[in-house]
Amino acid sequence: MSKIGKKPINLPKGVEVKVSGDSVTVKGPKGTLNQKIDPAVLVEVKDSQVLLSIKSDDRRIRAKFGLYRALLANHVFGVTEGFIKNLEMSGVGYRAAKEGKKLVIQIGYSHPVEVIPPDGVSFELEGQTKIKVIGADRSVVGQVAADIKTIRPVEPYKGKGIKYGGQYVRRKAGKAAKAAGAAA
Repeated sequence: MSKIGKKPINLPKGVEVKVSGDSVTVKGPKGTLNQKIDPAVLVEVKDSQVLLSIKSDDRRIRAKFGLYRALLANHVFGVTEGFIKNLEMSGVGYRAAKEGKKLVIQIGYSHPVEVIPPDGVSFELEGQTKIKVIGADRSVVGQVAADIKTIRPVEPYKGKGIKYGGQYVRRKAGKAAKAAGAAA
């Protein structure tokens, strides 16, 4: 049995969890999220807690037990607090701006790149080079941030590009530094 799967999920005030068949709906102040659950995993709501259990001791089901508990806990956190991914741009002339809901990034291409957020995701800017991706669904927020990051990945020579906030970029020496090191 999973140690994580056995832990109950405490429901804060204002959060409702409804179980119907193989679907669990979590509703809170920041939105509504749905999660499909394997029929072998039982979900029940008791005394402002969500409890999970499994029907059989099959290896495949035990593997999903902790996964579903973690997904539901992320949904509960998402509809109350929300998830944020920070992105930083570094490079001369690199900047971002919001036009309505969409994000317009000028990142060294001949044209600006437009990013249209999916439902439930929004962007906030701090200055022109720091982007916050905000939403209730952790996987969607992470995917949107990863998609933005792939517009211009950080290169290792000058460190230019888009990276996660606080991400360390391992730098490489250029040709001139390598040649000077070989001559010494």
